[in-house]
Amino acid sequence: MRGALDLLYKGSGFLAGFFLVAIAVLSAAQIAARELGVATYSYDDFAGFCLAASSFLGLAYTFSRKRTHTHDAVALPRARRNPARSRTGQFVDGCVSRRYFGWYACDMTITSYRLNDVSQGLVAVPLWIPQAGMALGLVTLFVATTDDLVAALRGRSTSYDTARRARPRPCPVSSADELWISRWY
Repeated sequence: MRGALDLLYKGSGFLAGFFLVAIAVLSAAQIAARELGVATYSYDDFAGFCLAASSFLGLAYTFSRKRTHTHDAVALPRARRNPARSRTGQFVDGCVSRRYFGWYACDMTITSYRLNDVSQGLVAVPLWIPQAGMALGLVTLFVATTDDLVAALRGRSTSYDTARRARPRPCPVSSADELWISRWY
């Protein structure tokens, strides 16, 4: 099961990277076409669709790898109130909110499909196609949050704890001016 979940998170991260590359390719193609005097249509729409897909598909991979420090900032107020239940409470809050957003993103995608809703650009794209990337990213993020909640409830190490232990320790600071920098790295 662990291998399948890790593969899901890595696949989501790979798709996010693919859509970032697609943005670069679309931008380069648009620039080259304009230099050659060829009319370009809806490149910005397609780049926007790729941006939305990349942003949401990258969430689960980022969450499972914990490459950011935002979790620390969110954890502080709850940890001060009740340190023993703070970690599990954060994951419960995260699961509830991410389930809500994932559910309604899927509902929006299905509704767009049923209504045959299309984009407003010169190239009419069925809106369920770009919305599917957002819905898939949010559902994958919900799975990642639920995975960490189950690990926390079972007393196992969460992805956040694993990444924190693997994070290199900060260098000793040489002056008081650099003290605030070392807290964040």
